[in-house]
Amino acid sequence: MERSDTYNDTVVRQFAVMTVVWGIVGMLVGVLIAAQLAWPALNFDLPWLSYGRLRPLHTNAVIFAFGGCALFATSYYVVQRTCHTPLFLSKLASFTFWGWQLVIVLAAITLPLGLTQGKEYAELIWPIDLLIAVVWVAYAVVFFGTIAIRNIKHIYVANWFFGAFILTVAILHIVNSLALPTGLLHSYPVYSGVVDAMVQWWYGHNAVGFFLTAGFLGMMYYFVPKQAGRPVYSYRLSVVHFWSLIAIYMWAGPHHLHYTTLPDWAQTLGMVFSLILLAPSWGGMINGIMTLSGAWHKLRTDPILKFMIVSLSFYGMSTFEGPMMSIKTVNALSHYTDWTIGHVHSGALGWVAMISIGCVYALLPKLFGREQMYSVKLIDLHFWTSTIGVVIYIVSMWMAGVMQGLMWRAVNDDGTLTYTFIESVNSTYVFYHARLLGGLVFFTGMLIMAYNCWRTIKGGAPSRTPVLTQTA
Repeated sequence: MERSDTYNDTVVRQFAVMTVVWGIVGMLVGVLIAAQLAWPALNFDLPWLSYGRLRPLHTNAVIFAFGGCALFATSYYVVQRTCHTPLFLSKLASFTFWGWQLVIVLAAITLPLGLTQGKEYAELIWPIDLLIAVVWVAYAVVFFGTIAIRNIKHIYVANWFFGAFILTVAILHIVNSLALPTGLLHSYPVYSGVVDAMVQWWYGHNAVGFFLTAGFLGMMYYFVPKQAGRPVYSYRLSVVHFWSLIAIYMWAGPHHLHYTTLPDWAQTLGMVFSLILLAPSWGGMINGIMTLSGAWHKLRTDPILKFMIVSLSFYGMSTFEGPMMSIKTVNALSHYTDWTIGHVHSGALGWVAMISIGCVYALLPKLFGREQMYSVKLIDLHFWTSTIGVVIYIVSMWMAGVMQGLMWRAVNDDGTLTYTFIESVNSTYVFYHARLLGGLVFFTGMLIMAYNCWRTIKGGAPSRTPVLTQTA
């Protein structure tokens, strides 16, 4: 096979640009549905604009389109640099880009039309599920093929996290999506009843655990040391972090099914493993933040580093909150409330989006032959809009959620409910407006990013980086 003397950054550039595009699209839909909760008339009595159809579009766009493109871009970039070799099968890598964009477009068409399997984070109909599986297998071939032909003995820790994320998501997707098609647009799952629920939340929580955690930790372990100009704080801790995280995360799904017909032992098992998860999660957070030891002064002048370090802070906060919410007594208050929404967005916006944004800002100048982004001041402005937006969002949802939980549990002396459900809804309106404000502020930051990226790309040209030849 003919070997290139430069890295294949074409596919990295494509995914990096689409990360920004899909981030704006996904978050725009999020702002719309947040506005619909404040003003329900904004669905305009159109079925394809109803909350029930747009909400899965929002989650799929933010997780799999925005987050997915960020993961493809960074993993392809990192695996080449750390293995001192171009991508294995460049044409197959190109297929993963176009295939993934087709998945996203098909999702954007089918979900508003109400074509869904009704499984959270796995709503897409079976033909799209099949396409996802094909693209993902191709992704695995490219990634692990690149590692197999590496010119350096050592496999850097970031690749361990990327590799675990790729393998696990493949297993999760294929097992959870097993179905019996009854037509081009409809199928029945092979599971039923409580088994279906258990498999769904084994998938659902690990979509968070591996897609939204392990993959982005791979980003962290490469880009934070690079941006800080420091080695990772503790390589030994990173290894312990990796093995403990992947061993424990797979067991945490049942905490989504507390107080359901799932056997009590399974609920308790999910709770216990969720609590244990706190240790490896915080180990990773500490490892990332402490990488700045001796370089804390850089936070004053480097807004990209601010994005990365603050994202780790949100990662630590959300991975403390998650295990706490898995405790049955706490879950009795928090479940089905907006507290869960706040928790999800502290992870999705605070951790996933901010580390992705930081990595795109770090990548883009290198990919287009620029010394730095068009405007460092705009990056700093984006940082503050993102941080303020996230804080407004999650605090409003925490307050709404705790209030909802307390109102639903309140009973009179005779055992009747103190509040009607509609009273709890009316009481949350102020927090829905606050959430919308937080989302708008965060979305404004994404528009600032789009302008900054456009000017950076416009003023540069696609670069060709020679492959490092030294071996170790």
